[in-house]
Amino acid sequence: MRLRSLFAIFAAACFFQASAADIIVRSVNNQVELTVTHQSNGAVLYSINYKGKKVILPSGLGFKFQTPAISLDQFDLKKVDSSSMDQTWKPVWGENASIRDQYRELTLSLVDKNGSGVEMQIVFRVFNEGVGFRYVFPQQEKLNHFIIADEKTQFALAGDHMAFWIPGDFDTNEFKYNHTRISKVDASSGMMSQEIHAKTSFSANGVQTPLMMKSDDGLYINIHEAALVNYPAMDILIDKSTNTLNSYLVPDAVGNKAYLQAPAKTPWRTIIVSDKATEILAANKMILNLNDPSKIEDPSWIKPQKMVGVWWEMHIGKSSWDYGVTKSASFMQPHGHHGANTENVKRYIDFAAKNGIQSVLVEGWNTGWEDWFGQWKEDVFDFVTPYPDFNVVELQKYAASKNVKIIMHHETSASVTNYERWMDTAYRFMKKYGYDAVKTGYVGRIIPRGEHHDGQWMIRHYERVAAKTASYHIMVDAHEPVRPTGLQRTYPNWLACEAARGNEFNAWSEGNPPDHETILPFTRLMGGPMDYTPGIFRVKLNYLDSNKKESVHTTLCKQLALYVTMYSPLQMAADLPENYEARSDAFQFIRDVAVDWDETRILEAEPGDYVEIARKAKGSPNWFIGAITDENARNFLTPLNFLDSDKKYVATIYRDADNASWDKNPEAYKIEKYIVDSKSGLVLKLAAGGGAAVSIMPATDNDIRSYQKINKK
Repeated sequence: MRLRSLFAIFAAACFFQASAADIIVRSVNNQVELTVTHQSNGAVLYSINYKGKKVILPSGLGFKFQTPAISLDQFDLKKVDSSSMDQTWKPVWGENASIRDQYRELTLSLVDKNGSGVEMQIVFRVFNEGVGFRYVFPQQEKLNHFIIADEKTQFALAGDHMAFWIPGDFDTNEFKYNHTRISKVDASSGMMSQEIHAKTSFSANGVQTPLMMKSDDGLYINIHEAALVNYPAMDILIDKSTNTLNSYLVPDAVGNKAYLQAPAKTPWRTIIVSDKATEILAANKMILNLNDPSKIEDPSWIKPQKMVGVWWEMHIGKSSWDYGVTKSASFMQPHGHHGANTENVKRYIDFAAKNGIQSVLVEGWNTGWEDWFGQWKEDVFDFVTPYPDFNVVELQKYAASKNVKIIMHHETSASVTNYERWMDTAYRFMKKYGYDAVKTGYVGRIIPRGEHHDGQWMIRHYERVAAKTASYHIMVDAHEPVRPTGLQRTYPNWLACEAARGNEFNAWSEGNPPDHETILPFTRLMGGPMDYTPGIFRVKLNYLDSNKKESVHTTLCKQLALYVTMYSPLQMAADLPENYEARSDAFQFIRDVAVDWDETRILEAEPGDYVEIARKAKGSPNWFIGAITDENARNFLTPLNFLDSDKKYVATIYRDADNASWDKNPEAYKIEKYIVDSKSGLVLKLAAGGGAAVSIMPATDNDIRSYQKINKK
């Protein structure tokens, strides 16, 4: 009677009870439908439909505990609550100046049916973009400490979908993406699959989230998590016989998954769904909405920015991280000199100042690089002792005279206990010498030994870094961390992460295939910005060494377009200054493009094929468009109806030359300028593996006289 009374009240708001066991909640736009079922045996199942199409079939929920030694998946239902939310909030920085947070919420209060007395809530939020749900453990009467052996969340798919996936791995996300049916996933090389196979006879196929899928009936489905705090990351174990995805938590050094002290809550499990690929990319705001508001009361010191850096030259072998240049010890075995020397850093500072770039990243400035890689040593770096040729005081004064900031680099060599001992000292050192941002790194096997990059211990560490740097007014760019889950809302000083296979892989491996950057927005970037390090102009890398076979698998113009399609508030102009100076006309786009936005429009998209995005710069009338493609040449017909109707603009188009291609003629480009307005349309021709970048700025009277007006769409 309690349920019926409750849902009679909320029937008008699309909360209602379809039967004695089913509760149905619909999104505000009535397109997403969640059904929660409390079965007679005590199991709680959920299912999701979108516009009447099945997205998630009835799927199980619950836990297996090590302590107490129970399986928590059969419940007595104590109470059902519901509510709704419709508010708008303003991020400190982001893809849009404001974000609407609109959902309907359902909370089930449950108690273990088998007599342990353990109480738990499951909270569901139904958005227009999809569904998020989490587990909450309130203060308990009998027991408040839990050791989780397994989380038993399921995602039962309605078919054998096409999927974009990387192997389940507890320590790295730096894989190329595979594109297969769920039934054809072969992730046996991943650490997760190896662990399961060693313990059982199960033919394991574990993959990571965000997992992007497309059904045969035209639905795009993305599964991930939000607000990953004090809990291990969730990988996914595939049961091919039923097309069911099972949560699999990253274990700790002794095989346990998580330790919780009530009151406690898990991250949100997220299912984003649409019948339009463009709407999937726009729906990443649902991840943000599931995170807590900012913990930083005055964020005025947080500055989105562009940077150059003493970085790419090490990856391509022009210089080294280590001072001694000992070939056997250096990561990339460079044949050059130590890159982070005072005069070389000054050269980058001069280039940044000349081109309006706010900062310079310097890697390899501190002692320890001779001993760091693959050594699994406890105390390699102290984060405050520079090499003899890196003059901290002189560079502080020089950078300040040029109105440029230097970005600190803290490579921990995955000795995280060592880094935690040094953090306060290192951050005080940074503030003393004028550093406002740090790039952290976690290459190698984690110390404490046996812990993983994506396990609960490290998840707590990443948040400690975000909180402590915030207390020092320091911004963070984390490399080799767990994949993001929207925590940039809670800690907006956490500007960016790597957590995927970035541009650097093109410098010393087989590289990233041409479709790589068309997949990442649907996978890795769903959780947050990526420091992909775009902007490589000399994409054929044999100009320094004729024996070097590596190359970047894009055209030059695709590298420009990435500044728009690969969102980050911290964008690197990653190539060498001399390569930009040789093509200063193309470099103008990098000078002009914004890193913080008032509005974002996803114009065209298909995972693995192409992406086209338009963005309006924060506090500016300027728009920028980026369009990229895979190994196939494409044309985009782009109406400019997002422009102000009463203004004329200059559109500067940076496009692939007619004879360009990523493999044979990647550096050929053309720049064209036209007068456009809101009734105009652009025809953007992209070469194989190519792209186009467009800046659109208000036209002066002289511009109108100088440039041809483009044809109406």
